[in-house]
Amino acid sequence: MAIPFVPRIDDAPYFECTQVSPLIQRVIAKNPSKFSYHGTGTYLLGSHDVVVIDPGPKLDSHRDALIAALDGRNVVGIVVTHCHSDHSPLTQWLHEYTDAPRYAIGPHKVYEGFVEEDDHDPSEDDPEEKSETEEERETIDLAFAPDVAVVDGEWFMKTSEFSLQAVATPGHTSNHLAVAMDTENALFTGDHVMGWSTTVVSPPDGDMRAYFESMNKVIGRTDSILWPTHGGPVTNPQPFLRAYLEHRVERERQIVAQIAAGNNTIPGIVKVLYAAVDKKLHRPARRSVWSHLRKLVEDGVVVTTDGGAPRLLGSYALA
Repeated sequence: MAIPFVPRIDDAPYFECTQVSPLIQRVIAKNPSKFSYHGTGTYLLGSHDVVVIDPGPKLDSHRDALIAALDGRNVVGIVVTHCHSDHSPLTQWLHEYTDAPRYAIGPHKVYEGFVEEDDHDPSEDDPEEKSETEEERETIDLAFAPDVAVVDGEWFMKTSEFSLQAVATPGHTSNHLAVAMDTENALFTGDHVMGWSTTVVSPPDGDMRAYFESMNKVIGRTDSILWPTHGGPVTNPQPFLRAYLEHRVERERQIVAQIAAGNNTIPGIVKVLYAAVDKKLHRPARRSVWSHLRKLVEDGVVVTTDGGAPRLLGSYALA
């Protein structure tokens, strides 16, 4: 089932505060990349008393755009969907600038003793391509911690115009938060659901089983519109969400079929399943395949050939 991705928003202006609905404005940061698409969309909810969702990357140009957008307005809350470097770093500045409390499920989890495997494949290097900048890598903002740790289902913010509810959606990260807005029956989905691409589920913090559960949770809701941090709004959520989940289910079937055919390493599987995809995306794709395999090992469908834990550079066989 093809995912009905929304139209491109490449022509959306950077640094401008755009009214996208009666109570929602968006300011897009100029940090385009293979992870952030056209850039991070920071949402401003409300007329005078404003809640900011995902202040965005630490860029002076984006900070200045937010200063202009918030001029004369009262920021009553700052919400962070998760702690990747394109979402949360400007939160500290905005908190100091406005004295508004910061809301999130919690800080990013730290995994003691986890050793990252280097899966760099020199054959994929493009001599004409420049090295990635800090903004172009999906790095983690370990400095962020909320003033208020919200819990799933909690109505944690109320203004004269709307109320906000926490919708825990672990998977992309363990502390991922979507935010429901009652007045417009809208759901701000962060990176759990994006308008332009599927999301990366990268171990150890990314968890494919949790992602499947969170997708079913959002499918079970009745939101009228989804506002992702990257990409345009999803105005017909149910077909989109079901296709989004089915894509993951089908990918899992394909991975099992590849292992059955003797293609038993993650780099090998990615080269086949993502042959038509830009090689710049193969490294994040390997991490999502790894997350699928961790789930498949837990399910008893697949085993590691060495009997150890599923590794990014390990090999696999059918159980």
